[in-house]
Amino acid sequence: MPSVLPDASAPPQAPARPSPTADSAPPTRRTRRRTASFALDTSILVALLAASSAPTPLYPLYQDRWGLSALAVTVVFSAYALALLLALLTTSALSDHLGRRPVLTGALLVEAASMIVLASADGAGLLIAARVLQGVATGAATSAAGAVLLDLEDPRRPGRAALTNSIAPVAGMAAGVLAATLLVRFAPAPTVTVYVVLAALFAAQAVAVGFTTETAHRRSGALASLRPRLGVPPTARRALLAVGTGVVAIWALGGFYSSLGPALVRLVAPEAPQAARGMVFFTLSAAAALTVWTLRRTAPSTAAVGGCLAVLPAAALTLSGLHGAGLPAVYGGAALAGIAFGAVSQGALRTVLASLDERDRATTLAAYYVLSYLSMSLPAIAAGAATQAFGLGTTSHAYALTTALLAVAALAALVLSRRGRARSLAG
Repeated sequence: MPSVLPDASAPPQAPARPSPTADSAPPTRRTRRRTASFALDTSILVALLAASSAPTPLYPLYQDRWGLSALAVTVVFSAYALALLLALLTTSALSDHLGRRPVLTGALLVEAASMIVLASADGAGLLIAARVLQGVATGAATSAAGAVLLDLEDPRRPGRAALTNSIAPVAGMAAGVLAATLLVRFAPAPTVTVYVVLAALFAAQAVAVGFTTETAHRRSGALASLRPRLGVPPTARRALLAVGTGVVAIWALGGFYSSLGPALVRLVAPEAPQAARGMVFFTLSAAAALTVWTLRRTAPSTAAVGGCLAVLPAAALTLSGLHGAGLPAVYGGAALAGIAFGAVSQGALRTVLASLDERDRATTLAAYYVLSYLSMSLPAIAAGAATQAFGLGTTSHAYALTTALLAVAALAALVLSRRGRARSLAG
């Protein structure tokens, strides 16, 4: 589950000057080009994240067809998250040196290739290979597409690029789950159709990128930019410590619902239709997208505290589904988990980035990504292994309790941090 990025959504890029082609065009034509480019890059972000969540409704089919274990499913899921993390750490500044268009075009073609591999997969090995390829392509493409949106920021509409970068990923994840679920229900060869459609879409987008105006000039240092840089300056370290536990809690919840959510639905309601299994993650993603939009003007600390509070009833509702409350409780828990995800992500990043100089934002975001994607993937793998040893019911109880305790610890840290800031202001 890729990141939800508020006010400093994408890894920050160096400000780009419009190309000579854009400058020489008449103002009306230039405006139309910029609007079309903005719309295209928004659609790319949505499509990339839709593809990332499209396999979720298919995991039960893979399990039934190939006898995959819960551990295998979580490894397939986590392979994507870890590859995406590696790509974000190494390629986030590559388009500053090579240009936005070459990086976007190449990444979209690799993404299309990963869809073909997914469509032709006949076992866990190819699924993992395809998800690694997809994660690398998604990391490179989202960095470049997010940078283009920032390059095309309209001074008359400040904040539009950041808000688009925030909502497009979670909206894309929701759309991907919904589309894949519908195709599983109504299309032939469901484990093939969705990927073929996505491959065609990415190929078309790669061609369309070639007709857009380049917003970044080539410069040296492309190889050096691939060196991962991690670090949190002292001005942001205290903020990250305050919100970090909450970030771990909500990303771990997202990883659980994305990888094992369909299996949980099948456990709670074996008679439920296939569509109900995939839609549980759609519920989480849609709730997260609505929350990001709703809280866009809310104080960051208030959003983070509210999100941590939402983790507690989310865990309780999910567990009540295992004790007779059924699917409504599981779906209610997923909705609350989505609210928690959107609120904490929104508040955490804005809190961490608020006091940073421009030069520190990239390394701080990289540190945030490391924390987030490790929190999403490693607990999911552990849950898959625990499911094999103890069963999904017991694992769900332990997972929910752990995330609830993390949320309580995050609330305590946030309250102490707010009191500390109040004392420093009073002093």
